[in-house]
Amino acid sequence: MQIYLPIAEVSVNLPLLLAIGTMVGVLSGMFGVGGGFILTPLLFFIGIPPTVAVASAANQIAGSSFSALLAHLKRRTVDFRMGTILLMGGLLGSWIGVHIFSLLRRAGQFELVISLLYVVMLGTIGGLMLAESLRALRRAKDPNAGLIRRRRHTWAHGLPLKMRFRTSQLYVSAIPPFAIGAIVGVLAAVMGVGGGFVMVPAMIYIIGMPTQVVVGTSVFQFLFVTSFTTILQSISNRSVDVFLALILLVGGVIGAQIGVRFAAKLRAEQLRILLALLVLVVCLKLLVDLVIRPAEVYSLLAG
Repeated sequence: MQIYLPIAEVSVNLPLLLAIGTMVGVLSGMFGVGGGFILTPLLFFIGIPPTVAVASAANQIAGSSFSALLAHLKRRTVDFRMGTILLMGGLLGSWIGVHIFSLLRRAGQFELVISLLYVVMLGTIGGLMLAESLRALRRAKDPNAGLIRRRRHTWAHGLPLKMRFRTSQLYVSAIPPFAIGAIVGVLAAVMGVGGGFVMVPAMIYIIGMPTQVVVGTSVFQFLFVTSFTTILQSISNRSVDVFLALILLVGGVIGAQIGVRFAAKLRAEQLRILLALLVLVVCLKLLVDLVIRPAEVYSLLAG
């Protein structure tokens, strides 16, 4: 079943769009990531213009984040105080990112820059995730691995402006969470991603936040930052396709609930390996599209 998207000015397969939204929602619920780093390139592949894909993806991430947040609230794995600090940084970063988006679009270099950024980002993330997941599987087979505890104190604990975060059981400076939130906000606006692939590892390894609380808190931040980004993109760039966003949103809300349930039952290391492989496949497809010669080459001739 084909539907026409007025802002994107293309016709797409409705069941395929729903399937993409659902898959990304599952990733959001399972890993605490927005899923935009997979969603946006997939929209490129089915013919959605990059400007529309980036702006509309933020709306889907907001919907799947809301669905996942409800599930995490039931488990009481959301640190609202830490989430508020992240959110303050995220809103600032989102505002900056929307202006960068506008500058790139006016310069006529948006598609090339975004494609190159995705190749670099996905290649790096996929490689790191795959290596870490393989190490985790090896540690799981080691009977002495459980005796090694991760250090909770890092350089971030020596910075000023310390606050107590009771849910996370931390007493740490508010500066690193604010900075991490700001970076994620810029990524949400410029690349149409939630930023969980940056936030979740950073909060675990830099701040020392417990993994189960990081996932729920990151989803809380994504909800508000991506909603704010969608509003700004609609006002500033008019690049949000409401029909596209709505279809992805329905799939994302359903998928997020499924993902949260899977996360409670399946082995995290094996799931991360599958996600890493998926990220690397998408990266390879983008790279091939950038370097191969198109089937039809157009040129402009004078007169």
